Parts: sequence; structure tokens; C-alpha cells
Amino acid sequence: MSINATLIIQMIVFLILVGFTMKYVWPPIAKALDERASKIAAGLSAADKAKADLAVANQRVEQQLSAARTDAAKRLADAERLAQQMVEEAKGRASEEAAKIIAAARAEAEQESMKAREVLREQVAGLAVKGAEQILRKEVNAAVHAELLGRLKAEL
Repeated sequence: MSINATLIIQMIVFLILVGFTMKYVWPPIAKALDERASKIAAGLSAADKAKADLAVANQRVEQQLSAARTDAAKRLADAERLAQQMVEEAKGRASEEAAKIIAAARAEAEQESMKAREVLREQVAGLAVKGAEQILRKEVNAAVHAELLGRLKAEL
């Protein structure tokens, strides 16, 4: 055989091999490559979606943290205001109680003063009667002179 016949036979075998490869081998390889490319694209889009979801979640977390901080500050302000109000109410009640105690003490002191004056009047009346007895050198009857002694008490 000559080189030309060998070359032609090799070309025919090569063409048969190319045809066989194009018909039976290449489609599954192309299909696998396309599936792999679509999986990679799906993975990249899922990663992008996950990044977007993460950004949205971070924003939500920041908003919730901000709301929580605001709420905490509001509650703290309310608690401080309530504490201040309770202190003011306690001061008011203490002032009222002090005024009541002072008024009661004054009333008690006035009563004691009146009792002391009454006792003093009794003693002065008794001393006046004794003085009058000694002056007159006779006994003065208190029952008989009750009206006179009453006027004496009132004058003292």
C-alpha cells in the first residue's frame, strides 16, 4: 500500500471517530459541563441572595437594637421620673405629718399651759384664803365664799 491509501483510510477512521465522538461522547460531556455551569451560576446567585438577606437581616437587627435602646432609655427616664415623683410625694407627706405633729404639740402645750394656769390659780386662791385667814385670824369657809373665790380665780 501506498501512503495515499493509508492516509485516506486514516482520514476515514478519523472521520468515523469524530462522528462517533460527536454523536455519543460529546453530548453527555457538554450536558455535564452545562449542568456544572448552571450549578455554579445557581450557587453564585444563592450566594448573592444570601449576602442580600444578610444585609437585610443586619439592617433589621440594627433597627431592633435601636428600638431596644430607645425603649430602654424611655423606661429609664420613666423610672427616674417615677422615683422623683415618689420622693416629692414622700416629702409632701412628711411635711404634712410634721405640720400635724407640730399642731398637736402646740395644742398639747396649750392644754398643759391652761392646766398649769388653772393649778396656779387654785394655788393662788388657796394662798389668798390662807393669807386672808391669817389677816382676819379666823377661818374663812370656802364653801360659803365659793362665788368670791371663783371671781378671784377669773381675775387671776
